[in-house]
Amino acid sequence: MAESKNMRLLAHDNLLGFGKMGEGISMQVTGNGRRILWMAHESAPKNYTGVDVTDPKNPKVIIQTDLPHDKVRSNSLEVTGDIMAIAYQTVGKGMEPAGVDLIDISTPENPKRISFFDCSGPHSRGVHQLWFVDGEYLTMGAGAPDFEPINPLDDQPYRMLDVRNPSKPVEVGRWWVPGTKVGDNAEPPPRHPVFDSGIRAHNTNVYPERPDRAYVAMLDGGAYILDISDKGNPKPVGHWNPHPPMPGFLHTILPLFNRELMITTDESIRNEGADWPKRVWLLDMRNEDNLVPIATLPMPPVEEFGPRGGRYGAHNVHENRPGPSFKSEEIIFGAYFSGGVRIHNISNPFQPEEIAYYVPDKPANSSVPTAQMNDIHVDENGIIYAMERHMGGLYIFEADI
Repeated sequence: MAESKNMRLLAHDNLLGFGKMGEGISMQVTGNGRRILWMAHESAPKNYTGVDVTDPKNPKVIIQTDLPHDKVRSNSLEVTGDIMAIAYQTVGKGMEPAGVDLIDISTPENPKRISFFDCSGPHSRGVHQLWFVDGEYLTMGAGAPDFEPINPLDDQPYRMLDVRNPSKPVEVGRWWVPGTKVGDNAEPPPRHPVFDSGIRAHNTNVYPERPDRAYVAMLDGGAYILDISDKGNPKPVGHWNPHPPMPGFLHTILPLFNRELMITTDESIRNEGADWPKRVWLLDMRNEDNLVPIATLPMPPVEEFGPRGGRYGAHNVHENRPGPSFKSEEIIFGAYFSGGVRIHNISNPFQPEEIAYYVPDKPANSSVPTAQMNDIHVDENGIIYAMERHMGGLYIFEADI
């Protein structure tokens, strides 16, 4: 049975039964006021789905597209205005398509490709994640035809594209952890002896409040703050990495500028809590060059949730992106796989408090025994949209907070 505290389910849509939702979820408000939620599928056969959520209690699928083959995934997408950017990552290196589509969604039921930026190559799987919020620049964790990692797991550096002319995207900047690329003079970075998931860019967030900074999660390489005032020459100005000894996979960085705090998440990637602890960290970032952990967000014990099956632990948080998006530096919304959707109040950053949660029941036809809540977006009205990793599709919530 579903479990909840201070949250209620407004609607649930299994997205025509295809599910397999990734970590790309973004909202468009059309010229006539319709609200379209765009979501990326994590694996074939579907590419992306658009859902009309103008009435959040009555979502309606308006379009669902197919991938070109079953060896590619569209794990990440972002919408700015009437343009959607979507990332393509292949199963193996040297495969296609591996890159970024820019798509005209001014008529949501009839998307039209504007351009494709190719990232394929002998050592590339393409793009795992992208960030596109200002209509001018797009950042991503992406392979490249001329990038050869020393360790095959380190195949996606931070890359920045100029998309001011969306029909002709141009790369303007690139950065990777020194010692991970063939030809580097630096010593290779340390690795966890058991949980080695690679040192490559995952989330690559750049906020209008600080356009000269990129907040880059480098999985086992930890959290980096890059100075991108010179886009062609990004430079690290801050770094924090608890891996090792912690089991790695730093996924998301959310800076809270007014409070000089930083949220980071370590993604759970193994079932039944086998890679615990996977937590959400709270850091003091008053000094960029000395990031200091001060708390983690409270979660139910792994002894209770791990045995339920599937993954348990942190994944992603609502990222305060521009547009029709809830923005708070005190309320943190997160997706925790079998832990459901959970909301924390960090007004006291040294004592974060859980204030609401919703753990859905197992979706029908799922291959695991629990709902696996994978990503989350909260609109400016406080309506919560969350995707489930397997067969659950889209869940829409309200919270009393």
